[in-house]
Amino acid sequence: MAKQQEEGAKRKYTKQIVWSLVILTGPVWGLALALYLTSLGAFGKLPSIEQIANPDTKLATEIITEDGEVLGTFFRENRTAATYDEISPNLINALVATEDERFFKHSGIDARALARALSGLGRKGGGSTLTQQLAKMQFNDPARNIVERIGQKLGEWIIAAQLERMYTKEEIIALYLNEFDFLYQAVGINSAARVYFNKKPIDLQLEEAAVLVAMAKNPSLYNPRRYPERAKQRRDQVFVQMVKNGLLTEEAKDSLKELPIQLEFRPQSHTAGLAPYFREYLRGYMKGWIKDYEKRTGNELDLYTGG
Repeated sequence: MAKQQEEGAKRKYTKQIVWSLVILTGPVWGLALALYLTSLGAFGKLPSIEQIANPDTKLATEIITEDGEVLGTFFRENRTAATYDEISPNLINALVATEDERFFKHSGIDARALARALSGLGRKGGGSTLTQQLAKMQFNDPARNIVERIGQKLGEWIIAAQLERMYTKEEIIALYLNEFDFLYQAVGINSAARVYFNKKPIDLQLEEAAVLVAMAKNPSLYNPRRYPERAKQRRDQVFVQMVKNGLLTEEAKDSLKELPIQLEFRPQSHTAGLAPYFREYLRGYMKGWIKDYEKRTGNELDLYTGG
């Protein structure tokens, strides 16, 4: 009798262990299955490796003189690409400190930040890395419901992992900044620096760079043209994050917070720039040349997105 009771207790204990393992590992296996199904397109088609490696950035076409001066641009999206070396370290430091302080330590998904976000129910930050934010930019259509959004989020994880394998950290930062829409036809950091401060990205001062980084959280909400006070508060928070990450001293932060936001706002259009009559003539000429080229070769060209 005692032996039967002992065996019964052992079986009960074994069942408890098995169920404990199922409960503990179930979410992991469930997540693995969800990621696998997402990679197969169960929640919507993901961008291919080729699309990720060669993103359709719709670069503006620049009109450049023989001595290298830009006369103007033709564009649908006012975007020209900047390399990592053409971007101010002020901007890079501010961006990483504010949006993804462990950027150079993780492999696309920051488990620590994700756990912190989940434990705080989103109050402690979203947990998305810069690489995930770049991945999110690959989805052109917003999710229509919670199921699609979950599918997109899983897709972002998969794309982020692919991006980390294909690009260096420096290239990912440049891609992110070249993709981001800073409003007012300022798509990408080259256009944003020119529109808001009439500068090249490499020449941005820290107080200027912080304004653009502040917009990364929500460009409409922290629009420095429409909401200067709100934008300044967010800009000052960028300085706080830089102090937290050892990229700025308390004294420098306090001095920078005293500065107002000073924009040199210059919205871009096809008519902006030097020699407008010549550029309009050139646009008409190029449209005719492209039409003839496409007829002869069968290859498509676009004056406004060909870079």
